[in-house]
Amino acid sequence: MSAPLSAVASELGTSKAAARIRAAAIEVFAAKGYGATTTREIAASLDLSPGAVYPHYKTKESLLFAVSLEGHDAALAAVTQADRPTDSPTERLAATVTAYVRWHAHNHAVARVVQHELRSLSREHFTVIVDIRRATSRVFMRIVEAGEAAGEFRTIDVEAVTLAITSLGVDVSRWFPSNAYSDPDVLAARYVELALRMVGATT
Repeated sequence: MSAPLSAVASELGTSKAAARIRAAAIEVFAAKGYGATTTREIAASLDLSPGAVYPHYKTKESLLFAVSLEGHDAALAAVTQADRPTDSPTERLAATVTAYVRWHAHNHAVARVVQHELRSLSREHFTVIVDIRRATSRVFMRIVEAGEAAGEFRTIDVEAVTLAITSLGVDVSRWFPSNAYSDPDVLAARYVELALRMVGATT
């Protein structure tokens, strides 16, 4: 069972210096990968001494966790804020897919790190992040289930289509921007069309 988020929030670091270190870590992790990066390189990118990271983050893994926690929380917040339960399931799916794709496009560097470096987290930290990822997936699953119940969607498999929609959104961080798509809004509109087709939207 994972620790509550309140119990690990202190690991984020609330100072401006900690925020600068996280921002620098995102850039270096995204460019080189977590495994090939050292805390010395992160500090050097900020013109800091090699030991400047340690007062804020005791290990490189704790820094990755802070970045992952902050990024996953932000992605979940983007989706939950976009979802309006009083709207129709079709409108809700369009709004949440748009928010999810836009977030991964606008924040592609941090998204690339938090989505693709999970294997580098400790077991305890991994469990915390997985809980947030599941909460994000549940937002989409509830919308798809509501669409099924309302007769707006005709899906083959609710869990499979939820996984497909979230996976497409996550994958944006791997390649965005590209020659074909460099506008997050245009990309989000295309992904909404794909998502509605996947759920068999009738409207």
